[in-house]
Amino acid sequence: MPVGTPSRRSPEPSPSPRRAGARLRREALPLLAAATLLGVLPLAGTASAGPRPAQRPDGTYGTASAARQGAVVRESRYDLGDQAFAPPPELGYEGRSEVAATVYRPADLGRRALPLVVMQHGSWETCADADAAAERERAVQARDRAEAAGDEAEVERQNAVIERAAGKLWAWPCATGTPPIPSSTGYDYLGRALAARGFVVVSVGVNGLNSTEGGQAPTAYRARALLVEHHLKLWQRLATRGDGPLAHALTDTATGRPDPVDFRGHLDLKHVGLLGHSMGGGGVMQEVSDDNPRALPDGVRIAAAFTLAPTATWDFEAVTGVPFAVMWGTCDAVNTGSYFEHNRATTRFPAFKYTLTGGNHDFYNRQWSPDSGQVASRDDAVPGSAPGTCLSQYEDRDRPQVDQARMTAAYQRLVTTNRVSAFFQVFLRGRDDLTPRLTGDRPFPGEGRPGRVSVDHVPGTGSER
Repeated sequence: MPVGTPSRRSPEPSPSPRRAGARLRREALPLLAAATLLGVLPLAGTASAGPRPAQRPDGTYGTASAARQGAVVRESRYDLGDQAFAPPPELGYEGRSEVAATVYRPADLGRRALPLVVMQHGSWETCADADAAAERERAVQARDRAEAAGDEAEVERQNAVIERAAGKLWAWPCATGTPPIPSSTGYDYLGRALAARGFVVVSVGVNGLNSTEGGQAPTAYRARALLVEHHLKLWQRLATRGDGPLAHALTDTATGRPDPVDFRGHLDLKHVGLLGHSMGGGGVMQEVSDDNPRALPDGVRIAAAFTLAPTATWDFEAVTGVPFAVMWGTCDAVNTGSYFEHNRATTRFPAFKYTLTGGNHDFYNRQWSPDSGQVASRDDAVPGSAPGTCLSQYEDRDRPQVDQARMTAAYQRLVTTNRVSAFFQVFLRGRDDLTPRLTGDRPFPGEGRPGRVSVDHVPGTGSER
């Protein structure tokens, strides 16, 4: 394990310094034997992930984007159990996950059926055990000192401490009295922006899979795709019949009271979008890959996919049947997949790749970012030689790594919000007038800083949307 790297219990590569030009692939890490709980409840005693929009007396939120769109956003949650999802036995995946999510929607659903966007977070610690996090940090530092001194026995001893602490941080369900880390709420800025523009957004929890997927790379991404399908089946039943497990299961996050919203006739399930980050991005691309034997419910069609730094484990699989986008940052120390490069010549639909100069892996999720104050939050960028810089992590081994100005978390989320919102408006709502912004032919208002974001795109070989 590289110097200074926290133990990570998943098949996802961990953020770590690396030799020039190399983006290491680590697909099998130690298997954690615990099973675990959901990540959508607010944390007691921890700092919030940055400022939230002003809450109204009726429990709705007003945002700048909502004001521009003339919409007010309401937030609710559902939790059907921390071990309610089990991948089918024939998959060979060992472990269960929660069926829980945060839902963002216009307070007034109106008369038009609204597209549905399902978001899935990546692999991260599951339990906000501050003592275990501090113990792990002390052990990492002690191990690094022992490595420098050549004390192999002490290195081994400290590694055992790191693994013990990691077992608490990656447990599921979390120990009594230890709140879960709500990674699914880390994209609330995207959920609210999309809801203000007329989408219903469901950000699902994946803590149970995060806890158990270590060493299971061959099946972990398929399990993630199946969890997406499971939620889609629940929503298809709720939106068409008004019953099923989600009936009366939504709770308003502001009041704690049941959310009585009736979604029947209000969801356009033939225009479903998926968004995934990190391993969640890998799971989304697995779901939309040509080789995936999808089992979607009647009337449900996945029409577009946007991924934030999707991991590379299965990036060689063809994705030619839906519009998709990949976004990554040059200082992202996790292995982003080459989905765009592998499919640009064969995809039938438009595809995009956005490169954020100085962007990193963790800022996409507000719970993972250091400004959240959350347990285990961190900046994954490798520090550059000068203050305010990070070392670039280009995939090309022949391309020299250089210092680059860090992109701030706020600016990275602004860039992300603009492109995610425009992408789904184009491909789920037919807003072709926004296509020039996606292609880079027209700038997004309010971004400034030209040159920080570059785009490569292809129109596809031709097919109706």
